[in-house]
Amino acid sequence: MTAPKLPGHPHIAYQGDELFIENVRLSDLARQYGTPLFVYSKAAMLSALAAYQRGFAGRKVQICYAMKANSSLGVLQVFAQAGCGFDIVSGGELERVLAAGGEAKRVIFSGVGKTRAEMRRALEAGIGCFNVESEAELEVLNDVALAMHQRAPVSIRVNPNVDPKTHPYISTGLKGNKFGIAHERTLATYQRAASLPGLQVVGIDCHIGSQITQEEPYLDAMDRVLDLVETIEAAGIPLHHIDFGGGLGIDYNDDTPPAADALWAKLLAKLDARGFGGRQLMIEPGRSLVGNAGVCLTEVMYLKPGEQKNFCIVDAAMNDLPRPAMYQAFHRIVPLTSRPATSTLYDVVGPICESGDWIGRDRSLAVAPGDLLAVLSAGAYCMSMASNYNTRGRAAEVLIDMNQVHLIRVRENPADTFSHERLPT
Repeated sequence: MTAPKLPGHPHIAYQGDELFIENVRLSDLARQYGTPLFVYSKAAMLSALAAYQRGFAGRKVQICYAMKANSSLGVLQVFAQAGCGFDIVSGGELERVLAAGGEAKRVIFSGVGKTRAEMRRALEAGIGCFNVESEAELEVLNDVALAMHQRAPVSIRVNPNVDPKTHPYISTGLKGNKFGIAHERTLATYQRAASLPGLQVVGIDCHIGSQITQEEPYLDAMDRVLDLVETIEAAGIPLHHIDFGGGLGIDYNDDTPPAADALWAKLLAKLDARGFGGRQLMIEPGRSLVGNAGVCLTEVMYLKPGEQKNFCIVDAAMNDLPRPAMYQAFHRIVPLTSRPATSTLYDVVGPICESGDWIGRDRSLAVAPGDLLAVLSAGAYCMSMASNYNTRGRAAEVLIDMNQVHLIRVRENPADTFSHERLPT
């Protein structure tokens, strides 16, 4: 059997019949740390970041990693040390940034439901900017800032009503989505923000969705945002920066998203043509920086033949890898050791007591109990959405840096999962 090629995973490859991340054999990690196990390639993250940096060479751009994709401290440290800022959506994420060595002044605080406590903490820390998502939020943030004798830096998130052509659950820029200010209300909202003494208007923000694999939605959204910039500034409200969000997709299953540098060459050409090429820009990539940098290792526990389906039951589950259950998402599943054998068609499923607990449908695999598999493209929206459902401890995580192995999260045991609970006395 020839070892399968893994498109989209340049730092995850077979060497002979064994699957490696960088210079480390994955089967060795499974034996040492157990399964399920998330393993990340530092080189893959920095390579993905470098594509953006090449595209922005010579421009004034702040790259803010959208940490909801993967908020593990070891991952955040990689991007903090590479000079990135961060896009956060909660007070907890701010604390993670600070714990990982990030700077609050490089943080953008997005999200539709910021609390007063989160606003206060962000102002205390010296947050770079709040991406405000409703007119009501403007009023609350103004009150909080005045009570602290500060002015909160704000950018208003605009909903441009652009179809990102992605899964509806991860579309964010359509009229029916909960995010941002309606395009038609933008100028009035900016005028209100500029009138409030506790706010300082510094920018405009737009984010249309996630796992976007076509360039047209970005080009359309940019045109609409630049139209608004012209309108807002004509009304006497200067904007220091323009934030174009993130959402660029990755290759899960022969997807063909544009390369980050190629996409931004076209977007920057449009900016130049409209006279905005010298502006301070902000972007918020997440999945495209970490998605293909990670795998989840899992062990085959049982093979269960059936009349209609054959099941390959593994020790990873929907609490570890929620994307298939939530979005019907596809992840490639490959063996850690490739060897000649007859393949069988299986549904790859976990041990959780839910019919929705599946990792892959109708996969051709040559496996036996005790074999190890890798679920690919697991660096984004897996561990960050993991849970303790069925009182399952969250998996361990390992970061690979060439031939160095760093354990960045210890596996949870059952006591960890209920350590904050109390019995009534």
